Amino acid sequence: MSTEQNREQGRTRPLGVAMIGYAFMGKAHSNAWRNVASFFDVPAFEQKVLVGRDAAQVAEAAGKYGWAESATDWRSVIERDDIDIVDICAPGWMHAEIAIAALEAGKHVLVEKPLANTIAEAEAMTAAAASARAQGVQSMIGFNYRRVPALALARHLIAEGRLGTVRHIRAAYLQDWLSDAESPMSWRLRKETAGSGALGDIASHAIDQIQYLTGQTITEASGLLKTFVAQRPGLDGLEDVTVDDTAWATFWLTGDMGASVEASRVATGKKNDLQIEVYGTGGALTFNLENLNELGFLDATAPVREQGFRRILVNEPDHPYLEAWWPQGHIIGWEHTFTHQIRDFLLAIDSGEAPSPSFEEGLQVQRVLSAVEESANNKSTLTMVKKNVFSLEGA
Repeated sequence: MSTEQNREQGRTRPLGVAMIGYAFMGKAHSNAWRNVASFFDVPAFEQKVLVGRDAAQVAEAAGKYGWAESATDWRSVIERDDIDIVDICAPGWMHAEIAIAALEAGKHVLVEKPLANTIAEAEAMTAAAASARAQGVQSMIGFNYRRVPALALARHLIAEGRLGTVRHIRAAYLQDWLSDAESPMSWRLRKETAGSGALGDIASHAIDQIQYLTGQTITEASGLLKTFVAQRPGLDGLEDVTVDDTAWATFWLTGDMGASVEASRVATGKKNDLQIEVYGTGGALTFNLENLNELGFLDATAPVREQGFRRILVNEPDHPYLEAWWPQGHIIGWEHTFTHQIRDFLLAIDSGEAPSPSFEEGLQVQRVLSAVEESANNKSTLTMVKKNVFSLEGA
């Protein structure tokens, strides 16, 4: 039964949630589902079922993560009348099939980024989401860093004109979990399952942030990709790595602004280092995910003798999302971004308003990723990204 049907009937039962996938992202999403109602006023829901391929392992995970039951067949789960929401945390190659089937079954869908592994898959998902939305069925892509309070505040400051005219954005997302050449193969290192490497995995976050923070759309891209470790140990010996370890890209956006992105999974010493810098005619902002409660702000309209970046500790009750958490000075963490994401998705379902980022926004990011890859493969200077105008609504 859809939420629209529930609303028409006075919502006689809580929304039923099914989640597909129980590894890293499944654990993060489960933590959010388990905690969101303790801090935010959201519609009633139940963690009905956790889905995975290994019956014993998914049953164990369901018990740990607060799910009432487990299953191994996602198709039968989305056909159930007691399931209203499907949260997809499976690998990227499974996103399109599951999401389209769930939407056609009238289920609200949240899917982890990137939207899909190919443009064709992303377009099919977006078309299915548009059709479902017309029937009151909502969908959203999980770019959870939009729900970092400091970045939500940064977006507000930019929208308010505190930076003047934005000219230039720099973003770098650096990790080192593949620095060791002996690190084993996984699905994330095969193009057929992951789609791309550092580009799709972490550069997609930076690309989404550039567009989210500025409210502008990337229209041109140039890129360079590099695989430093071409083979890694697998179950049957060395296997070929078919995705990138590192990606570099430069962009041009509507609004007459430029941007650059660097992403690496072989940056020794960097664990989860997303740095964002935004420079405008009237000021600048800096952010680092490893200090996610802080935002650096420079007011260039102040007298020169008073200028300099000042540290804003983003944990006041009037900062985005933080009215629900702890007293001032008591910082929050990375896991809270998923709680905020679930909160926003539930409220959108309850209100009937389309949430953001939408599948259309996810498709735009997918087109940018494809343009970077095309540029890198062709060694071209610029590749036009198909324009896809959308509304960047956020916290």
